[in-house]
Amino acid sequence: MNTKEKLIVLKNAAANVVRGGAAAIVAIILPPFLVRLMPVDSYGAWSLVLQMSAFVGYLDFGIQTAVGRFVARANEKRDPEHRDRIISTSFAALTVAGMVAITVSVAMAVLLPYIFHRMPSFLVGDVRVAFLVIASSLAIGLPASVFNGIFIGIQRYEVPAAIIGGSRIISALMVILVVKYGGDLTRMATAVAAVNLASYGLQYLFYRRMGPRVQFSSHLVSRRAGRELFDYCLSLSIWSFAMLLVNGLDVALVGYFDFEKVAYYAVAATLIIFLAGLQNALFNVMIPSTAVMQAQGDSIQLGKVMITATRYGSFILLLMGMPLILAAKGILTMWVGPKYALQGARILQVLTAANMIRLSAVPYIMTLIGTGQQRLVTITPLLEGVSNLIVSVTCGYFLGAIGVAIGTFVGAGVGVLGNFLYNMQRTVEIQFRIGDYLRDGLLRPLVCTLPLIAIALALPSLRMSVSALRYATIGAAVATTLFLFWRCGLVESERERLRMWHFAPEG
Repeated sequence: MNTKEKLIVLKNAAANVVRGGAAAIVAIILPPFLVRLMPVDSYGAWSLVLQMSAFVGYLDFGIQTAVGRFVARANEKRDPEHRDRIISTSFAALTVAGMVAITVSVAMAVLLPYIFHRMPSFLVGDVRVAFLVIASSLAIGLPASVFNGIFIGIQRYEVPAAIIGGSRIISALMVILVVKYGGDLTRMATAVAAVNLASYGLQYLFYRRMGPRVQFSSHLVSRRAGRELFDYCLSLSIWSFAMLLVNGLDVALVGYFDFEKVAYYAVAATLIIFLAGLQNALFNVMIPSTAVMQAQGDSIQLGKVMITATRYGSFILLLMGMPLILAAKGILTMWVGPKYALQGARILQVLTAANMIRLSAVPYIMTLIGTGQQRLVTITPLLEGVSNLIVSVTCGYFLGAIGVAIGTFVGAGVGVLGNFLYNMQRTVEIQFRIGDYLRDGLLRPLVCTLPLIAIALALPSLRMSVSALRYATIGAAVATTLFLFWRCGLVESERERLRMWHFAPEG
């Protein structure tokens, strides 16, 4: 990867961080307002509305990702005709998916009181309308996602990042205003839907202004392009279905088994959405760049890039996830208050541990998608999703909300073991040794953070009357972590680059 390519990847990563940062702002700022302005049952019902309507996103079938990859490859091979056929066919397919989404939404709204039989009757009407409004707006957005795919393919990540990130912040502010002035779930949903529709219009306008000269035409919709999309997206659709079983049903299952705990589970899950969103935003930029590497036949470099990205991702997960596990109750108390902390701390701990395990594989997954090898690894995601669902339903029946969280933990373990025992043996276009992946991608970051983990576990039980001694102990743990980061967390080539950068003459 030359300097120009590295700069493009860094720019795209920065754009995705901005986009993920907007989602993080919403995830961190919105719940404290809503839990204080809304009754617990109403906040739980709103959380159910958001998760139920999110099913529409799974009907994307991975087509937006496919558009980004095919556009990147077509531009690399200078084949605009193929690019236009893929884009036109994708738009047509997502238009049909949007119609299906609206039909399914109506059916779900009719069945709502039978699904969530423990929901207070006074909420049912508002939840129905709110769900239909948001789900319909998301269905309209399915074909519009093609424009985002185009920008990803031409590596202009900053455009969808600005539009989507900005719309999320505006949507959150409007929801807060609606609730503050006495609005119900229907008005909250209307505000969200209005912002969604406005963002689709902006995506189209920016595409017209900045995008490539793509010919959208029904005449370009072809069976051949549809077959290419089907072949590429089949495995992504299986993955999407598996992720629906992992992340898309948990709040709904809590609503079915233990509606009184929906609000507490949703608050804990919000922090996990933040953690997962940041991880995916950072490493989503690997898709077009790895697609280019594959087109160049550089399978050894693909393996090196994937392991390096895994190491960086593991550092992020450990530094962000361990505080959520070790100080769950304190963090929730400061964030949403003692009532939610009391009910949600254990749920947060289990969900965080589960997602630290499963999100460690994000760089590997993004490399698979970029190289088109996701079709080889469909069994493991299904095993994770099915095991997650079975354990969540079983434990949810007996244990309620915490049982659903335990299902996520078990499913995460199944998914990661499947990668090691099955998937990595099959994805031969990414050349690497599993031992190197374990050592350099996962164990190096873990070793570096062990002193901080140890001191966090030990401090509550240590009686230190002198504050200076307490701070000295923490300082020693931080210093040890930094030393281990330098010696174990970085490989020799990275240390050498840092030395050269530090000692480089000015000017």
